[in-house]
Amino acid sequence: MPQSSLYVLPPPATPCLAIDGSEQFFPVRRIYCVGRNYAEHAREMGADPSREAPFFFMKPGDAVVADGARLAYPGQTQDLHYEAELVVAIGGSGENLSAEQAKALVFGYAVGLDMTRRDLQAQAKKGGKPWDMAKGFDRSAPCSAIVPAARIGHPSAGRIQLHQNGELRQDADIADLIWSVPELLANLSSFVRLEPGDLVFTGTPAGVGPCVAGDALVASVDGVGKVSVQIVER
Repeated sequence: MPQSSLYVLPPPATPCLAIDGSEQFFPVRRIYCVGRNYAEHAREMGADPSREAPFFFMKPGDAVVADGARLAYPGQTQDLHYEAELVVAIGGSGENLSAEQAKALVFGYAVGLDMTRRDLQAQAKKGGKPWDMAKGFDRSAPCSAIVPAARIGHPSAGRIQLHQNGELRQDADIADLIWSVPELLANLSSFVRLEPGDLVFTGTPAGVGPCVAGDALVASVDGVGKVSVQIVER
């Protein structure tokens, strides 16, 4: 890498997340997300919940937001939705991996919110266009501190919930994932090389819905943690 004095602009700061129980941080490289990975959510979105091959979309790394953030209601939407998700933090590199090889790359786990401009997503779907502006907008990826797998292992079951202003909206178990974490990572590694710093949002259960300025959102996964955000006016 060139010295910073050789850049025509100051290099951007590296987005990062706290590591639970540590003073160190996890640098975020890329954010991958998988769509419709819980059967009931697939049904509520009008899709077939069979085990078709998983599909992925992305958010920019700097869309990540730490726990406790205040999120300004984004522009260009009248239908902002929450989606609670288990998040996987990658600590190694590899491509064309088996499920077991992919599992070995996992550094830890977190809880995330895939914030979505649902009206823009619907327009994109109808027109056969990309979802980028529906999913990859600024501050669209709130995420809790990362809990190392060395401490908690690799959770394959545990309640995942979202509360909106104290009311339960999403309530499922990560055991209900259509594609397990190792399977998802192995499949993703056939398309791109996984690298340290990557985050993988593993899909959301049924119960997604709209939020407005003033709402408090709390997403949680048993044994992993929780992330809380406040939606505020722009």
